[in-house]
Amino acid sequence: MRITDVEVICLRVPPVDGPCEWGDDAFLVRVHTDEGLVGLGESDTSPIAARGMIDAPESHSSSCGLRQLLVGENPLEIQRLWDKMYARSNYAGRRGLGIHAMSAVDIALWDIASQYYRTPIHMLLGGKYRDRIRAYGTFIPADTPEENRALVRRLIGQGFQSLKFGGGILGQDPDTDEAIIAAVRDEAGPDFELQIDIACVWRTFGASAAMFKRLEKYHLNWIEEPVMPDDMNGYAKLGSLGISKVAGGEGLTTRYEFDAFLRQAHPDIVQPDITRCGGISEMRKIYDLAEMNGVKLVPHGFSTGILLAATVQFLAACEHGDLMEYSQSTSPLFTKLVKNRIPFENGYVTVPDCIGLGVELDEAMVKEYQMR
Repeated sequence: MRITDVEVICLRVPPVDGPCEWGDDAFLVRVHTDEGLVGLGESDTSPIAARGMIDAPESHSSSCGLRQLLVGENPLEIQRLWDKMYARSNYAGRRGLGIHAMSAVDIALWDIASQYYRTPIHMLLGGKYRDRIRAYGTFIPADTPEENRALVRRLIGQGFQSLKFGGGILGQDPDTDEAIIAAVRDEAGPDFELQIDIACVWRTFGASAAMFKRLEKYHLNWIEEPVMPDDMNGYAKLGSLGISKVAGGEGLTTRYEFDAFLRQAHPDIVQPDITRCGGISEMRKIYDLAEMNGVKLVPHGFSTGILLAATVQFLAACEHGDLMEYSQSTSPLFTKLVKNRIPFENGYVTVPDCIGLGVELDEAMVKEYQMR
């Protein structure tokens, strides 16, 4: 079996010249083979920029587009192809955008391998530790405390036993932050599991430390990305406060960045995104690093049902992969693009014993939102 093409699909809901919220665009790839098997993958990244990493012609032996590196290759040689892509695109890739594009390809290759061997991905990864995974819901907060109370009421009514909120207005003003967090805590109750995502907007250790102390009375389970991941000393000092667990890492790629982050930032929770960090292949190595450092791995995941399917298959094959993120995005790319999206029920998602990712795309939606 040989790869015949790597098809890129860039999706976007709002106009190209308009603002775009988390979850409102998507970068998909289909890897085609000469035996008719097609693998599907995605990356939560800038779609048009990532397209260049796939489509680019060779500049020289260390700066090649991924398509030309893959066409003619055996898609079942997943690790060898990962290494080839990494080495031959390293001038333009190696971290960030280049690894995002590789992540989408890698997920598609695992999809093909599962179809070829007629075995679920979690079995190819070593076996299934659990039939269901506890899931927390993530939502972008509304602008007022009362609106957020209503959001929390609705989500708890759907069966969520753990919630996280971030983005939007959160992090812009300390008084507003506290008012929203106080309302959410009051609505959810004193013992409900709550976490917040600051998306790095507190920026400095000093500003973050002041907010950690100010919010201590709300008993947040973790505070995510208070500062940029480059500020590893800031992470380490915030963790030493002993107020809330510190989480981060969704913007990091490859085992190399995560190794440094684990050793220097000392996070309580590390959050690789399977569609950015290097795909399923690299996520396995990052999980092992987290285990060796005594750190909990809870993947980031706020995109389409493709990401959701890949994350579920991966976590099912991890001994301690017992918590995952379940997006509450209202974007049609989350709610409708995957027609058979893995459902959330009573605090958990069930691990499907499907062949491949088991994803069925709504092709009419692909056509409607495809960027030309």
